[in-house]
Amino acid sequence: MANADTNRRGPIVLVGGGKMGAALLAGWLAEGVAASDVLVVEPHGETGQALAARHKVKVVSETPTAFERPPSLVLFAVKPQSLDAVAPLYKGLTGPQTCFLSIAAGKTLGYFEKYLGKDAAIVRAMPNTPAAVGRGMTVLIANGAASEEQMGFCETLLRAVGEVRWATEESQFDAVTAVSGSGPAYVFLLIECLAQAGVEAGLPADLAMDLARATVTGSGELAHKSDEPAATLRQNVTSPGGTTAAALAVLMGENGLQPLMTKAIAAAAKRSKELAG
Repeated sequence: MANADTNRRGPIVLVGGGKMGAALLAGWLAEGVAASDVLVVEPHGETGQALAARHKVKVVSETPTAFERPPSLVLFAVKPQSLDAVAPLYKGLTGPQTCFLSIAAGKTLGYFEKYLGKDAAIVRAMPNTPAAVGRGMTVLIANGAASEEQMGFCETLLRAVGEVRWATEESQFDAVTAVSGSGPAYVFLLIECLAQAGVEAGLPADLAMDLARATVTGSGELAHKSDEPAATLRQNVTSPGGTTAAALAVLMGENGLQPLMTKAIAAAAKRSKELAG
């Protein structure tokens, strides 16, 4: 991770060592960031102790007040409802050498500018849980104070756990949250529903679940590795008048999967707007 060379930067401060924070930390270390260049702020003792033991990083329970060098990055990986109390604690770090990166759903660039100042370099990100296995999808947007170098640094760190895209407008983040941020839950529900449908068709529950999990994960990997559009991959499985065509006639019908998914995404995007306040 050459762009993340902290020999010429201040430390990376990870605020929050929960599931997403821990996934990012593991990805950074795997890509060559030195454990000594990361400081984790985690108030929950057991969580912090586990991270320190596993990754050999320094973990503190309270917000540090002084640094030998200004942090290159402060990453907020805490729950959105905690940020009103957490974000103001870092205003003293605002300066040209420090970039603030948030992965909190619903919290806008303006929200952080309110607490950290208009001059603070801020990047907003929406990752998702497949980051835990290096297959995440993260969308980013930055405010006007963030430099190209800082934006590149954030992108490099997030590429350690998957793919990265940049949004052109912050208003897109509600839809991003609805599609990819919440999206893994929809896929897991698909596995549940496919398995249950198998049971109702006569399969033992354990076999139905094994088939559903393997089919969904295998199809996802095929889509990942193929250059073909999803529609073409679907058509490749579908023989005219066959079993797949019979099922797709239901799933692609007037009240099928597309209108249901459109309604679900709209509900998630609406809730994202509400969380932003």
